[in-house]
Amino acid sequence: MRPLIGLILMGLSLESFAASKIRIGWQVPWALQGQLVQIWKHTDILKKYNLEAEFIGKNYGPELNEIALAGAIDVILTADQPAAALFSKDKGWVGVSRLMYNRTATYVPPKSSIKNLTELKGKTVGVPFGAAAQRVIVDNLVSKGLDPKTDVKFINLAMPEHGPLIKKSGLEATTWDQFNALSGFDPLPAIMEARGMVRIIDTGKVCSLVLMNKEFLEKNKGVAKNISLALKDAYAYYRAHKAEADVWFLEEAKLDGADAKALEIAASLESNMKVKKDKDIKVTFSDEDFALMQKGADFVAANTGKKINMKDFVSNDYVK
Repeated sequence: MRPLIGLILMGLSLESFAASKIRIGWQVPWALQGQLVQIWKHTDILKKYNLEAEFIGKNYGPELNEIALAGAIDVILTADQPAAALFSKDKGWVGVSRLMYNRTATYVPPKSSIKNLTELKGKTVGVPFGAAAQRVIVDNLVSKGLDPKTDVKFINLAMPEHGPLIKKSGLEATTWDQFNALSGFDPLPAIMEARGMVRIIDTGKVCSLVLMNKEFLEKNKGVAKNISLALKDAYAYYRAHKAEADVWFLEEAKLDGADAKALEIAASLESNMKVKKDKDIKVTFSDEDFALMQKGADFVAANTGKKINMKDFVSNDYVK
């Protein structure tokens, strides 16, 4: 009996220490998230926290929501609005950790006479409808005393259309066809800014996050905490090996015209890149983060008709 008992105990021991297998949905062209994923791919950080990952890359948050609802991923790296849209489906998805701060921007041709948002009165702006960039420019126009519904003409312009339009118009242009300004989200504005092809007149901050499903969390105790620790380590690695991780990201993302300067601009709002010591890196949510995410949820609610309180779905408790 002793050998049999020994084998059983050994089997239980091996099972208890088996790596948690996770399917991570991420966005291939999205800096700084992309560099953090590449660090996970190229180092043993995940293994350090007993995690084994399959990476499933998509282009945008809504695409990740589709495969999340199909049960094809366990972890999602996404922004506040796609997160709120997924929460509205009530399929068990929750926010467990802050991912990063990313930037929206409103930009004009370098030769434009427009210097700030107030000078957009009576002008035409191209922006991807439904994206955080639309929400931010509307909020910021209101803060400047303008009525976005009457003072500015908005035209839906998807992000893939921004680059070709800017390049076609050239550096001497004062408008981009009928558009006096465009509004979008990094990395494209950062790439164009780094190349001197746009001038930024306004920016906004978005709080992005890590999502997991309650059912998966219940079956994999401690996995959310381990993901948060692995994320902190990825930030620490990036701070020390920025050039290397940027190359890894650019090789897979294949962003036209992107370089280290553009990626630095895209990461300019992330507080973890500014701390003095790695021990100060944080991936928990602050009160300001919850306020930012709620703005995203309220914006989404206007389209879905379902009010989402982000604090009902997002918590620091999972990673404490």
